[in-house]
Amino acid sequence: MSEWNNKGFHKPQIESRVAVDYKERIVPALMKEFGYKSVMEVPHLEKIVINMGVGEGASNAKEVEDAVADLTLIAGQKPVVTKAKKAIANFKLREGAPIGCKVTLRGLRMFDFFDKLVSIDLPRVRDFHGVPSSSFDGRGNYALGVKEQLIFPEIDYDKISHLRGMDIIIVTSAKTDKEAFALLKAMGMPFAK
Repeated sequence: MSEWNNKGFHKPQIESRVAVDYKERIVPALMKEFGYKSVMEVPHLEKIVINMGVGEGASNAKEVEDAVADLTLIAGQKPVVTKAKKAIANFKLREGAPIGCKVTLRGLRMFDFFDKLVSIDLPRVRDFHGVPSSSFDGRGNYALGVKEQLIFPEIDYDKISHLRGMDIIIVTSAKTDKEAFALLKAMGMPFAK
């Protein structure tokens, strides 16, 4: 597919390798497996949300800046700083204090991040035996926890101040976990046996 630019010239539309594979191979396979009558019924990725919590963020603003810098490198997009909704005295937390950052990926960046996650980043985890297939939420969304940001090759080991974990939530249009599992497995997600 392509479109016209403002000068009337034909400009090609850039597509991800995963998006092309989804259209050409995965959609027909899922239509056959689940008996969908229309291509529009086939589940697809809607967005990927990456959330990084910073516990020391309330007392040290530099920690939040470092987390934002790391997440910008990982996602290729500037994250939003998340703030505390209410004060909790036991955690020395004030309302409105920065406690983390998150980024939402859609479109080409989403497909590129997913491709990089399943083919490069997850295999770099030490003693990796696959991701658990029990992390679905009942509505076709998948949540994955990463213990440290060092699995991403963009992060330089010498430049990090603290090891930080993150949550990666893959939101799909699937109605059931079974459909979402079939979609993610077909897209290359390395589920544990």
